[in-house]
Amino acid sequence: MSDDRRIEQMSRRRFVHLTAASAAVVATGSLSLLEACDRNAPAGPDISPGLLGSGAVTGNPLRIPQTLSPLNATLVPAPATVDLGGGRYSSARAYNGAFPGPTFRASVGDTVNVGLSNGLTQPTTIHWHGMMVPTAEDGHPRDAVAPGGSYQYQYTIAQRACLNWYHPHPHMLTGEQVCLGLAGGFIINDAEEARLGLPSGLPFEVPLIVRDAILDRAGNLQYTPMGGVFLGNLPLVNGTRDPFLAVDHAVYRFRLLNGANARVFGLTLSNGVVFNLIGNDGGLLDVTRQLTQVDIAPGERLDLLVDFRGIPAGQKVVLRDVSTGWTILEFRVTQSTPIAGTIPTSLSTIPGLANPAATRVFSFDGMNRINGKVYDLNRIDFRVPFGQTELWRFRTSGMMPMHGGAPHPVHVHGASFQVQSRTGGRGQVFPWERGWKDTVLLGGGETIDVLVRFDRFRGIYLLHCHKLEHEDRGMMTNFEVV
Repeated sequence: MSDDRRIEQMSRRRFVHLTAASAAVVATGSLSLLEACDRNAPAGPDISPGLLGSGAVTGNPLRIPQTLSPLNATLVPAPATVDLGGGRYSSARAYNGAFPGPTFRASVGDTVNVGLSNGLTQPTTIHWHGMMVPTAEDGHPRDAVAPGGSYQYQYTIAQRACLNWYHPHPHMLTGEQVCLGLAGGFIINDAEEARLGLPSGLPFEVPLIVRDAILDRAGNLQYTPMGGVFLGNLPLVNGTRDPFLAVDHAVYRFRLLNGANARVFGLTLSNGVVFNLIGNDGGLLDVTRQLTQVDIAPGERLDLLVDFRGIPAGQKVVLRDVSTGWTILEFRVTQSTPIAGTIPTSLSTIPGLANPAATRVFSFDGMNRINGKVYDLNRIDFRVPFGQTELWRFRTSGMMPMHGGAPHPVHVHGASFQVQSRTGGRGQVFPWERGWKDTVLLGGGETIDVLVRFDRFRGIYLLHCHKLEHEDRGMMTNFEVV
């Protein structure tokens, strides 16, 4: 038995003992891709952070992570015992004892100052996924912090408003640490977004970290990758099993992150309710798009407005995954006078990248290679001139072994990119892939062209598959911006 497991079990027993003592809380055309990702896998009032929603006979109130300022904070990843809802406790690895970790919120121009104090028995880092940061602050696996060690992450926010997230990035351990609980959101605000009058703050702006999980017989989170990836047999939202959210007759803003290790979700709403898509990884899109289904791969984010004003009180709207048939989240519409709100049509002006000076081709091969090479922590595979626009072509051979092959969510550190085209496979660029992206889903037999320009920082960054088991097996490459 590992040291982490012994600590987790001890922590769980102690937590239960103390608790008892104190008691003496779409787009069409994508289903085939989701099937490739294993369709048959086991399948109001003032509200403070914690539980949002109440009065249910069945289901569990959706847990809302605590919101913190990153201007002077500390994250402590360590074994913990967490409530998955309804008093069902699980051992986990958690930031500051919370699953998921706290949501950071800050504005453009703020200086982030977050300390990492490693309470694990494994090395770890914090990667600020989607944040434009210097190499030393990126949480690169070369900069792993030893057990008991610490590191201070400091950088200035110099990018547009968007939802990003943070998670570990130690080589060969990322999948395990994320699966067992280490992840959290990071919301950036700016003046452009504020002018749109979008829902902001609880209860009408709600972060949703969607993922899958496997529990052992004792109800503890279990990391059991099979066939090259981890695919769970039950969904969690914000670490909550069978969650529901009580909603008023109002427009809600959902900041959605796919925090799964490998699963692609194809999300729909019941009762004919549509998603109003306003943003993705890199922030606001140019215009709002109404969709009946949105697909989201590991590491991707979506910014969605949902209007509940036309749903009679007492009815339910269900967020479902089309590939598994899972109910992800149940919205329970309460009796309420409609609350005024608008859904803007024009959102932002997005200058397009153009005239690439070079083309680079990246073949994602099997489950562990890019361009035929397995990742080497100390090898620099290519160098990119600072400020130069390039066309990067992502492709896969189409080989798709059970569970473990394509699709590959391709993630770039150090810059956002703009998707230009997809040929083969699904053969189109989807509405949620417009604007600025840092992660894009590469399906079997597909080729995707993106334009990218590194104009923030020089240094060493990563390109990799965000199926975390593929990443851990070596589907990564180091490059240097010079």
